Amino acid sequence: MDILNLIKTRRSVREFTDEPVSDQEIEKILEAARWAPSGLNNQPWRFLVIKDKEKKDGLGAFTTDKPIIKKANLLIVVFLDKKRSYDRTKDVQAIGACIENMLLEIHALNLGACWLGQILNQREEVERFLKVSEELELMAVLAIGHPTLQERKSSRRPLNELLI
Repeated sequence: MDILNLIKTRRSVREFTDEPVSDQEIEKILEAARWAPSGLNNQPWRFLVIKDKEKKDGLGAFTTDKPIIKKANLLIVVFLDKKRSYDRTKDVQAIGACIENMLLEIHALNLGACWLGQILNQREEVERFLKVSEELELMAVLAIGHPTLQERKSSRRPLNELLI
């Protein structure tokens, strides 16, 4: 699949089958993530992979996206490593690129994912729950799994509406 087609056909997936995501698939997703661009090549991202049902359920308590988290086979929690940061804006943008790389690789693997951001409203509580270092700041959670079979549509504004 060419890259533009991959980009255009990727959709947020919120419903998953019970089929597990393999360790090889997880490694490919994380490999795609680490090759994202970052200012000064500082690679300010850190990842926490969660498969454990109790840990997923606990994390779900911090967001209205609990049903998505509960159905996902896997969560990848993405953090900004503040020790690696040199410019917050550039580093947050780099993490966005890192997440997009993961989403595209997930789609290329015929998996599905949803980028969960509402959980950021409880960022400090989530960081305490996960017992991560104070140097790590929650950026997002990706809910990942094998998508249920259903059509997912999306649209975009015409390009001429986006040009200044």
